[in-house]
Amino acid sequence: MPIQHCIVHDIDKAGSDQPASLRPATAELTTTALLEELLSRFHDAYHAKTKAWGHFVTAIDDQAEVPAGLAILLADYLDGKRDFTGFTRETAERLLPVVDAHLSVSGHLLCIDYHQGETHYFTLALLHQREGFGVTDSLQVVPATQLNLARMSLGLRINLTQWRDGAASRHYLSWIHDRGGKKLSEDLASALGATEGIDATGETRALLKAFSDYVEQEDMPEEQSREKTEALIDYANEQAGRGEPITLEELSELLDEQQPKAFYDHIRNADYGLSPEIPPDKRTLRQFRRFTGRAGGMSISFDSHLLGSSIEYDESQDRLIIKQVPKQLKEQLKKRQG
Repeated sequence: MPIQHCIVHDIDKAGSDQPASLRPATAELTTTALLEELLSRFHDAYHAKTKAWGHFVTAIDDQAEVPAGLAILLADYLDGKRDFTGFTRETAERLLPVVDAHLSVSGHLLCIDYHQGETHYFTLALLHQREGFGVTDSLQVVPATQLNLARMSLGLRINLTQWRDGAASRHYLSWIHDRGGKKLSEDLASALGATEGIDATGETRALLKAFSDYVEQEDMPEEQSREKTEALIDYANEQAGRGEPITLEELSELLDEQQPKAFYDHIRNADYGLSPEIPPDKRTLRQFRRFTGRAGGMSISFDSHLLGSSIEYDESQDRLIIKQVPKQLKEQLKKRQG
């Protein structure tokens, strides 16, 4: 991930009753192997977070749409009207009210302009320090301070290539939206001049529901169903780790090389309302798996999210209660009774 520009500004917050103040850097950092390693680890930590996905809103000026919020500063920087130091300093100033309202500790605002493959990104995050221990060359234990990447509460990433290309994407911008930090996420979006363009959690759930329906409709054997489930989850987690969306057509091809459009056509024909590209929600993916069992001529397989809704397990009586019997099974049972 080649770094184009990198800088760190200090945001000082002495306490919850003290206003945040900015101590801006006067120059960029020199790119080193250490800085590249920091970006790599930051990248992994950021994509492990729950995020909101969206896009910049625009203002109307003389009947034409014009950039607003952070988009103005960013466009000026990319057009060469602002240098990186000035652009990031003004961005940091824009974030001070958000820090004042929600955070009570100081932090280092890391800002990086970089490329990943052919895609151009800008990312920033407020990083805090934590105290730890180290061992010297003389084998003495000493106190050591390091950046705590896991405690990132304020951060964002913008796909500049997608944004500048004017693509129809509604999720080229992501920002941290951890559980319990809803108001922080909303205020950060407001400061950025951004709005959510897609519900990553809802869309991921809808995709998994579409997949479950597809497996049931195709009446797949248990082993085949498990393989396709693992293929979907592996692909989705890989995309999440890279900070990239799930592409429905690509996923469909991955699930069935013989019929690469089968799953995609199933989604479109059933009208699940899914976007062509879905930002994966890792928490939802972690909760998705299939329960399977076979004994005495009976084979049962179902997705975990159905437990408690369409399917109930009564442990005391060792009974599995199916509330919504699959259509094909229902028809077979009716014929048997008839």
